[in-house]
Amino acid sequence: METYDDERVRMPGDVVSVVGGTRIADVVRRTPSTNPARLTEVVGTVGSAGPEVFVRAAEAARTAQPGWAATPAPQRGQVISNVGRLMTANKERLAALVTQEIGKPIAEARGEVQEIIDTCDFFLGEGRRLYGQTVPSEMPDKQLFTFRRPVGTVAVITAGNFPVAVPSWYIVPALLCGNTVVWKPAEYSAVVSDAFYEIFAHSGVPAGVFNVVYADGPDTFAGLEQALQAGLVNKVGFTGSSAVGTRIGELCGRHLQTPCLELGGKNPMVITEDANLDLAVEGALFSGFGTAGQRCTSLGTTIVQQSVYDEFLTRFARATADAAMGDPTKDVLLGPLLDEKFAAGFEKSLGWIAAHHQVIGATGRVTADNPRAGFVGDPAAGLYYHPTIVAGVRPEDELFRNETFGPVVGVTAYTELDEAIALGNESGYGLSSSIYTTEPTKAFRFAQGISAGMVSVNNSTSGAEAHLPFGGNGKSGNGSRQSGIWVLDQFTRWQSMNWDYSGKLQKAQLDTGIVEADLSYELP
Repeated sequence: METYDDERVRMPGDVVSVVGGTRIADVVRRTPSTNPARLTEVVGTVGSAGPEVFVRAAEAARTAQPGWAATPAPQRGQVISNVGRLMTANKERLAALVTQEIGKPIAEARGEVQEIIDTCDFFLGEGRRLYGQTVPSEMPDKQLFTFRRPVGTVAVITAGNFPVAVPSWYIVPALLCGNTVVWKPAEYSAVVSDAFYEIFAHSGVPAGVFNVVYADGPDTFAGLEQALQAGLVNKVGFTGSSAVGTRIGELCGRHLQTPCLELGGKNPMVITEDANLDLAVEGALFSGFGTAGQRCTSLGTTIVQQSVYDEFLTRFARATADAAMGDPTKDVLLGPLLDEKFAAGFEKSLGWIAAHHQVIGATGRVTADNPRAGFVGDPAAGLYYHPTIVAGVRPEDELFRNETFGPVVGVTAYTELDEAIALGNESGYGLSSSIYTTEPTKAFRFAQGISAGMVSVNNSTSGAEAHLPFGGNGKSGNGSRQSGIWVLDQFTRWQSMNWDYSGKLQKAQLDTGIVEADLSYELP
């Protein structure tokens, strides 16, 4: 195994896997990571590893885990505190790198780094609050206890649309709970991922506790399969497409494991007849076109009450046309798509537009022949696509049923709220949802009926907070939750203990005392 030693200095932007604190130089290929806003700009070079490196990383994590678990939890909390402090000190640098490598507008990139800081702020205290319970026994001279124990070694596989915030949702609580980690980030955000790793490495995380493997999808799957077969991985966390999540769920099921799956979304927004339409338009604009529609929580279909349908559509079209688009280093709502493969996938989604649809605005890539008014910068330099509204979508449409992962929003009408709820559930996804209304009864009826794991009232479908559970159901996930105290159930296992100090064997349910009572008594 070739490694980088102290005499060998990597070139800036030369990204390779880290196993046991050592850079691994043997790679199966090297590919450039380019700036999607300026495709001629190479941000760095990624050395992708084969399946065997993933297995080595799992072995290193497995070896390091007992020592890390033995570290007192408050000390692990201090490490998480250090991560938060270094993230704060490097916020602008890391945000600028996010913008450079994946094209996320700088304001959103700063918000993403802040999400890591918020996550660290929350979990550093959990080092002193990994509570169990003392439970009374049914027998004398006996005590019952419960403890949270780390699950062991965790494999984390994440997408690149949130290259640092989403990984922190897994990695921070996993480490805090005493687990070790093998992280496989997206290759198209590898330079950002490497910077993220370095901050953890400089925060006091021991070698082998946090390992990073850069690999493509097939090699990652093969490595994970081998690591699971060898008993090296105890938990898998995955953020990505529903199709890949299904395969990972099947693989983990063969090893009697339940993964933490955070998958895609086709998130509905219901706008009632009593809604504040200006507020609803603002929410739809940010939900649908922020990050160029490349969030798992991006707005999929806007479901508008018939009496305000035309007015909403007019206002939404105007706001979309006026939205700032272009160079992500500037004050814009949306920048480029993340990568060439996502551009190709989005163009396939645009092919779902049918004759019965009303298309508002231009579609496709922004070019000199297909311009966008007020574009900020040079559209020819990057992967810029028009934000598009498609009205008149129907439940049977591909555009209605499938995640598009790009700047297109469907709009349809409803008459009764129950119909709107049914439309919101029709796609089979269940991640995020939103309702705009001024009537509390409608908000509660919607929340009760919608299948989504997250509901917003008079707010967008996007906008997670570090202390709330994040996750979905159906095609959006397997019911697991990230963030807040709820994620602790993903990275710890419950252990019960009974301690009998009576000096004799007391058998539960057999030697339990019985309280005598006259249950036939009636008041005179």
